Amino acid sequence: MKVFLTRRIPEEAIKILQTSGVCEVSMWDSDEPLSRAELLAGVQGADGLLCMLSDKIDAEVLDAAGPNLKVISTLSVGYDHLVLEEIKKRGIRVGYTPDVLTDATAELTVALLLATARRLPEGIEEVKNGGWSSWKPLWMCGHGLSGSTVGIVGLGRIGMAIARRLVPFGVRRLLYSGRAAKAEAAEVKAEFVPMDTLLADSDFIVISCSLTPETQGMCDRNFFRRMKSTAVFVNSSRGAVVNQEDLYQALTTGQLAAAGLDVTTPEPLPTDHPLLTLKNCVVLPHIGSATYSTRGVMMALAARNLLAGLRDTDMPSELHF
Repeated sequence: MKVFLTRRIPEEAIKILQTSGVCEVSMWDSDEPLSRAELLAGVQGADGLLCMLSDKIDAEVLDAAGPNLKVISTLSVGYDHLVLEEIKKRGIRVGYTPDVLTDATAELTVALLLATARRLPEGIEEVKNGGWSSWKPLWMCGHGLSGSTVGIVGLGRIGMAIARRLVPFGVRRLLYSGRAAKAEAAEVKAEFVPMDTLLADSDFIVISCSLTPETQGMCDRNFFRRMKSTAVFVNSSRGAVVNQEDLYQALTTGQLAAAGLDVTTPEPLPTDHPLLTLKNCVVLPHIGSATYSTRGVMMALAARNLLAGLRDTDMPSELHF
């Protein structure tokens, strides 16, 4: 059977496929994304597809693949790049990679929160450009976690992992909001509160929810207006959850103290984007899961999901929809 990989992946993961005796591997041999035309050409006649979060898999791609396509394995926990109604209509199975990136993403989120709150990128720049002259009482002051209230929007796997890492910093209250209260929240003594309460009371707000029609553009002008003017906003979920024009206005008008983003719309964010001109906005290039060990495990899992779909056996991690 023919499988197509939309990006270069490490030899260890390729060997899982090549030594299986099940498939013949064709790969876009680059670290850079392939074009739409190259995706449509590469997927032709494929029985299996291993794709990335940046690949839009819609009806056009499925049509180009043809009727043999039986499995799609995505190297991601998110699946908003997959047009699931079309995939389901054609009886195609989907594998994904949840859980394995939880710890890495939680670590990065806390690092981003601290870097934003304590103005680390700004401080590094001051050292490099000669702005560091002497000790000054209020120079480069930021916001501390000790004794603070942190609100987490979306207390799922990653949200809980973030909460666990925040507790040792001496956070006074942990709040969360979402569809329903979570029993596991008791572990970190997190309080389930309405969104209005979370926004009004939190010193730090972390977005860790899935991208859905309900959450798309959720963090808008009205959202930021309900936050404290001294609050720090961090998003490591999906860029489309945030209205970036409204975020820019909130950061430039003093409605919001600072923001840290690991995800944006689009990705990559254009180098002339207004958010990149702000000292109180830290933007990272979507590196939440970027540890060597995490990416290695993700790629191996994606390969095994693909093989299971080709063999019509149970996947290690199948998306049921």
